[in-house]
Amino acid sequence: MQKFIGTGVALITPFKNDLTVDVDALIKLVNFNIENGTNYLVINGTTGESGTISKEEKQLIIDIIVQTNNKRLPLVLGIGGNNTLEVVKELQTRDVSEIDGILSVAPYYCKPTQEGFYQHYKAIAEATTLPIILYNVPGRTAKNMEPATTLRLAKDFKNIVAIKEAGNNQQQYYTLLKDKPDDFLIISGDDDLALGVTLAGGSGVISVIGQAFPKEFSKMIQLGLDGKNREAYQIHYKMMDVIDYIFEENNPAGIKTVLQELGICKNDVRLPLVKASAELETKIRKFVSDF
Repeated sequence: MQKFIGTGVALITPFKNDLTVDVDALIKLVNFNIENGTNYLVINGTTGESGTISKEEKQLIIDIIVQTNNKRLPLVLGIGGNNTLEVVKELQTRDVSEIDGILSVAPYYCKPTQEGFYQHYKAIAEATTLPIILYNVPGRTAKNMEPATTLRLAKDFKNIVAIKEAGNNQQQYYTLLKDKPDDFLIISGDDDLALGVTLAGGSGVISVIGQAFPKEFSKMIQLGLDGKNREAYQIHYKMMDVIDYIFEENNPAGIKTVLQELGICKNDVRLPLVKASAELETKIRKFVSDF
């Protein structure tokens, strides 16, 4: 699946001061990424605060991004959750005619067994013909989907084409890369590990920081895909601090503060998240100024 190789970005949802969706800022963010080297866009992932977005807002966000993108980049839509029947229902009823793939987060909170993970994704795979990117993020879901389960799904369902692996576990990446089917993509969901995973045989990243520095981050990942590790790590080292900063308190408060410093959107988030602290904002402002 060539369209999911390189740098995808998990777009934030910009808000106005009254916490309604800031359509103008969203259009600016999408164009900024398209014009600066991002390879594909991810809509309504967890970085987009999908947990606090209404159904009506979700459709608005999809419509604005589809219209702004105008078929320039592939689009991946986040459809996931811990209610399998509701996920299947959304896949069967939502208009996905302009969508190139689905990113589906592993069930959270309920902590299923490995067989539970398998049956959940089996139901999703059978509910759509679109390519599916699994999303394992145990730091948020409270349960790790083990490599054996991922590989079982990859081998059993042709439309399960990739995993966004975000366990922040280098050994788990290596296991997936070693044993995966040839056409199955291992996509990093950890910005700090993305280059190393790419150099080890991964297919790139779905990034948070990449939407703020798309030119630099996508260049770094492309250099990694090309095996040019020395040049790639020069960029990685320049971005290490800000990658730490954006996850220091909560995501997406950190990345929204970076984007505010770049003049793209405000840094408002919806409860239970709160804005970045004054101390963190100061560090981010200095980094952006120096960068």
